Amino acid sequence: MSDTIENVKCLIIGSGPAGYTAAIYAARANMNPILYQGNQPGGQLTTTNEVENFPGYPDGVTGPEMMVQLQAQAQRFGTDVRDGWVTKVDFSGPVHKVWINDTKEIHAKTVIISTGASAKYLGLPSEQHYLQMGGGVSACAVCDGFFYRNQEVVIVGAGDSACEEAHYLSKLCKKVTMLVRTDKFRASRIMEERVRKTENIEILLNTSTVDVMGDGQVVNAVKVKNSVTGEEKVIPATGFFVAIGHKPNTDIFKDYITLDETGYIVNIPGTSKTNVAGVFVAGDAADHVYRQAITAAGTGCMAALDAERYLASLD
Repeated sequence: MSDTIENVKCLIIGSGPAGYTAAIYAARANMNPILYQGNQPGGQLTTTNEVENFPGYPDGVTGPEMMVQLQAQAQRFGTDVRDGWVTKVDFSGPVHKVWINDTKEIHAKTVIISTGASAKYLGLPSEQHYLQMGGGVSACAVCDGFFYRNQEVVIVGAGDSACEEAHYLSKLCKKVTMLVRTDKFRASRIMEERVRKTENIEILLNTSTVDVMGDGQVVNAVKVKNSVTGEEKVIPATGFFVAIGHKPNTDIFKDYITLDETGYIVNIPGTSKTNVAGVFVAGDAADHVYRQAITAAGTGCMAALDAERYLASLD
């Protein structure tokens, strides 16, 4: 462990729209924030090629470019942006103790958690290839569905979110093929009925993905297999959407911060406050409903304002 303990007013854990927005507000309030970027600087948005639904970008912007701009804006006001990630915390006492890379110890008056949530993927090499290429694999229909207007797409998933995203895509796309791995949905009855009644959604039960196919640059088909009959077939598609859930990056906080049954941080409604005084949450670490860059940025603002008021109450 480090011999030197660093004392800070405001520590922000994680980057992305939530973390950087919190940093902008905290820095402008003279809270001298220190932000650790984590193991994916810029967060999930860095895997998105085109962002066209964030206000202020009439011509769109790439996810990585937006994150570079947000970081620069945070640094302009004095945010200390650092590489590294949190490996341990101790929120048991009045001083919030955080360890970086298992070595550096920080004592923070306020902590803003903006560690986000990671989309779950199938793990197929072809899926990961086209995800990295930005060539037709997505985990967010609301973010990327617009790019597939009047095209045929495939979506994987069986829960409420998958049904909601399939229904959303059906309004934009010529045809949506929904792959359900077992013989039944996990979704609520009302959501299942909604997709079953939508004419341009075809549901394939007992069906798993074998391969995401394409020309190396963009997706053009998906190979699937029926687990009952063993039959394989190729479905023409320009987009492959994965809707099998998200995992919030919150495990490290579970001994101190109240989480729900799926690991999302529970905040006091209408605020960014957690169950620990002086510890706040912003972005997808607490949001399993909207999961948009703009909502994450909004909660980043809330967290910084809540932290500023908390600091004022200590004086």
